[in-house]
Amino acid sequence: MAEKTKPKIATIDEYIMGFEPAIQKTLKELRDFVKAEVPETTEKISYGMPTFCLNGNLVHFAAFNDHYGFFPTPSGINKFEDELAPYRTGKGTLRFPFNEPIPWDVLKKVIRYRVEENLKKASGKSKKSVK
Repeated sequence: MAEKTKPKIATIDEYIMGFEPAIQKTLKELRDFVKAEVPETTEKISYGMPTFCLNGNLVHFAAFNDHYGFFPTPSGINKFEDELAPYRTGKGTLRFPFNEPIPWDVLKKVIRYRVEENLKKASGKSKKSVK
């Protein structure tokens, strides 16, 4: 017997609509926050999660059973280790419980750092390809 598979989510809007209204509200806030910080990003679904791209993946976010996950790569977390220590749960993972406020001020720092990192990486690639 063939196993049923969930339909593949193609857009961030579809992803967000799959959650209850209270979770949708925060997911929309996360999305709007990243877009406000980095309007030139593009959006996609990658690894089954909403993803923002700027010269490569910038950050991912998602909702789980009892928390929101934010994935800025390990470097984005390591740079702000002290401020992010209460939320760090893995090498490149931040966890924000549903019942606690999201630390927007430190997320802003992380996002800006990741933008600088990706732009620096992209400029290095373009210099290498000019040789």
